[in-house]
Amino acid sequence: MSGARVLTVTGATKRFGAVLALDHVSLHVDAGEVLAVLGDNGAGKSTLIKCISGVHKLDSGTIEVDGVHAQIHNPAVARHAGIETVYQDLALFDNLDSTANFFAGREEAVPSWLPLGMRWMRRTDMAKHSAEIVGRLKINLPQKVASVGMMSGGQRQAIAVARSAAFASRVVILDEPTAALGLRESRQVLDLILRLREEGVAVIVISHAMDHVMEIADRAIVMRRGRVVGEEEPTPENRNRLVSLIVGGDD
Repeated sequence: MSGARVLTVTGATKRFGAVLALDHVSLHVDAGEVLAVLGDNGAGKSTLIKCISGVHKLDSGTIEVDGVHAQIHNPAVARHAGIETVYQDLALFDNLDSTANFFAGREEAVPSWLPLGMRWMRRTDMAKHSAEIVGRLKINLPQKVASVGMMSGGQRQAIAVARSAAFASRVVILDEPTAALGLRESRQVLDLILRLREEGVAVIVISHAMDHVMEIADRAIVMRRGRVVGEEEPTPENRNRLVSLIVGGDD
């Protein structure tokens, strides 16, 4: 069940030279809601989430978080606003363990008055915190694997999603979270997304896997050529309609 409006994008427009990547795109997502963003390659999906997450700056349009206008001009500002994004490459450090990946760039260190390079890492506290997150989200990780590079694709994806969930106070954005995963690993990631919804987190999912969208999403918007061309409830009855919107069969 969705709750209060968390994120609102209105009239988002972005150009790269002569290419109009986003053409007055609007969307919203509520707390405890999973919104699927669908569309073929080149539809503008990745540009949209990169604008929301601060990688690109909008040429025009507005982004509101909890009803308050947000000037998101870099990823740090987006994270401060409670927006976390998991891209397809996951951005994990294969040579580090899950705890180090959880806190990469957010390491807890003392004393705070010293320069960062001279502080002591609170490794025990960070390990305890990451274990609490993993337990809360019911993620199964191998106990004897020292680095994430030795883990399965599903486990790596789960770590990336859990890291975002740990620090996202408002929105988690997932770019193709089940791409290149097997059935069992995809199941783990889908269950994790459903648990985020149960915890009241707003989730935006970009996916080409229609079966997965049907299972986890509350609403689906379809983009084509930089515009939102339709919105449907992702049910079996609406599947053909969604596919038609994606491929342009309604033109």
